[in-house]
Amino acid sequence: MSIQHQALVDTRAGGVYIPPARLRQMQKEITDPNSEQYQRITWEALKKSINGLINKVNISNIKNIVLELFNENLIRGRGLFVRSIMKAQAASLPFTPVYAALVSIINTKLPQVGELVLTRLIAQFRKSYRRNDKTSCLATTTFIAHLVNHLVAHEIVALQILVLLLEKPTNDSVEVAVGFMRECGAHLAEVSPKANNDVYDRFRAILQEGNIETRVQYMIEVLFQVRKDKYKDNPPIPTDLDLVQEEDQITHHLSLDDELDVEEHLVIFKFDKDYVQNQEKYAEIKKQILGEDSGEGSDESDSEESEGDEEEESNQDLAAKMQIHDQTNTNLITLRRTIYLTIKSSVDMEECCHKLMKLNIQEGQEVELCNMIIECCSQERTYEKFFGLIGERLSKINLIWAKSYEQCFMQYFETIHRYETNRLRNVAKFFGHLLGSDAISWEVFRVIRLTEDDTTSSSRIFVKILFEELKSSIGMRKLKERLQTPSMQEYFAGLFPKDNPRNTRFAINYFTSIEMGALTDDLREHLQNAQKLIMTKKRKIDEVTSSSESSSNDSSDSSTGSSSDSSSSY
Repeated sequence: MSIQHQALVDTRAGGVYIPPARLRQMQKEITDPNSEQYQRITWEALKKSINGLINKVNISNIKNIVLELFNENLIRGRGLFVRSIMKAQAASLPFTPVYAALVSIINTKLPQVGELVLTRLIAQFRKSYRRNDKTSCLATTTFIAHLVNHLVAHEIVALQILVLLLEKPTNDSVEVAVGFMRECGAHLAEVSPKANNDVYDRFRAILQEGNIETRVQYMIEVLFQVRKDKYKDNPPIPTDLDLVQEEDQITHHLSLDDELDVEEHLVIFKFDKDYVQNQEKYAEIKKQILGEDSGEGSDESDSEESEGDEEEESNQDLAAKMQIHDQTNTNLITLRRTIYLTIKSSVDMEECCHKLMKLNIQEGQEVELCNMIIECCSQERTYEKFFGLIGERLSKINLIWAKSYEQCFMQYFETIHRYETNRLRNVAKFFGHLLGSDAISWEVFRVIRLTEDDTTSSSRIFVKILFEELKSSIGMRKLKERLQTPSMQEYFAGLFPKDNPRNTRFAINYFTSIEMGALTDDLREHLQNAQKLIMTKKRKIDEVTSSSESSSNDSSDSSTGSSSDSSSSY
């Protein structure tokens, strides 16, 4: 390679403009993929190809453009893709639905690309908002709105943007918020109607305050008309761009408050010592995405196939060893926040359950969802049946949720002394609803041992409220019948102890004090029988004792008589 050619590519950004003829000549001269010059040339070619494909995408050719983009190494060039598509979208806002659809399709196969797009858009919005750059804010919020429509971004980030824009309204912030609502208002009205109504109430309040320009007031009035017309001119996803099934889409739960890594280094060339291996890995990924044939001849030997299998297994083992495990609980905290915001933004039980079932709950995280629902319930001033209905619906949809709530019951009962009375009451009523509706098994009562030594004041209050809720939901007669079911007596052994008269008497007094003495009829009968048995045993013991004493007296008398006879004989 000539010194002149090397100078063209040995710059930090990848080199100056190279005419196509000279570039082809350089590509012919440089053939070593492990050389830095070769990788720089391929980097420039990748940048040019991605930029060209994005610039010519439209509704009619988007399917073909997606296939061509997957043929490029989008993992290596994801930074180039994100920069190019954000630049193209900012320059032509009417094409935002097309760019969002393109990102949506790529996100289903390469979610790291979709996440990077959303990360940089959120970072760009925060920077533009601080600088009062209305033009940039309009561009980024429009793109984010369409990503929300395509389920690439969660609706939480859209609601956070609206809260930020309308918290301290100015002419520019309200204008951006109006444009944002026109783009994703139809989607928000469907997935989060309560929060959507709150946003429009805020718009109405701003309109009544009259602290903004007449032009912006007119924009709000037009927005209300758009809402009245049910967004007929602003559909969430145009028909021609609805190319991804909802269940195939991967939603990223990013928010404005997250610490975001925009990975600026991805747009700068960096020498890759494992370039060939990484290219081969992407070729495998591309093969899986596009469903292409391996391209290998049918006359390959079995030994080559076995070598390929061994290599694949070794790569998988290496990948397993290189897997990074999150020890900071970041994902868990994000999941809890998402669940909390989902519950708070739902208008009724049906909507909340639907949205919760759509969350990406990993195996083993079901208990976290159940715990968050119980915690939200406990923090209310008074018990709201809304939470009980959610727990009931989830438990009856899938046995996994029922088992998770049963596990939660045992955990909460063991730690109930840590809760203040109001939270304790809400938790008890929640579980009372689940038990009364048969959403969870009554086997959970095996954890309760109702004795003076095994209970605290908190646990006694918990049991009292729990049984009061059961009584109000299923009635005293049915409650008594359920507690007397022969097949379930082992579950209630601790609740109605019969091992010790002292414990039995305590349980009887406890249920009598909470006006549920009818539940202790069996205990009372058992206690009476036990007392009779004790008296009978005591009587038998007394009889045995008295008989032994009389026999000993008789023997002593006879011995005395014999001794007197013997003395008289002398």
